[in-house]
Amino acid sequence: MKVRLPVILLSLFTAMTLQAADKSASKHEFATFGGGCFWCMEAVFQRVPGVIHSTSGYSGGTTDNPTYEQVCGHGTGHAEVIQVEYDPALISYDKLLGIFFEAHDPTTLNRQGADEGDQYRSVIFYTSKEQHEAALRAKAAAQKEYDDPIVTEIVPLKKFWPAEAYHQDYFNQHPGQGYCTFVIRPKVKKLQSKGVISKD
Repeated sequence: MKVRLPVILLSLFTAMTLQAADKSASKHEFATFGGGCFWCMEAVFQRVPGVIHSTSGYSGGTTDNPTYEQVCGHGTGHAEVIQVEYDPALISYDKLLGIFFEAHDPTTLNRQGADEGDQYRSVIFYTSKEQHEAALRAKAAAQKEYDDPIVTEIVPLKKFWPAEAYHQDYFNQHPGQGYCTFVIRPKVKKLQSKGVISKD
């Protein structure tokens, strides 16, 4: 019994450690937004304190495992989106929604700037009653800042499909690319100057 006791204690300690790790990991939550080109939205949310990771992808359509070419062909119904993994102890879902509405023009239907098509639509995909209610509140609050009606869709998330590897972390990986220089960088700098997101 004296020989086995340390082994039992070690097993209990290991189990407790794993349970604590699981609880810690479970604190991370996810938010899925579409607000034009996913390169832009990813670059913005990567600079939000409390965001752990941001993944570019597709959602809202009917095609399984869609490719970028298929989505751009307008036959899938998918929007370009980002899925944000965040720590709610550091940033709230409400705050993320506020940044989302600040980071794009939610009054233009299926368009952001020169990017036009249903894949560029403004959309919030929710995964719970709480997210749904928060999205409705955020949309109503944002409407006070615009004369034109906000066209942002608020719909349940059915499936998120990560985009191809070359789309991930695009702005950071290709800062000198034309779209990054003339579209994404000014957006990021504007939001940084307003204190909406953190500096690089």
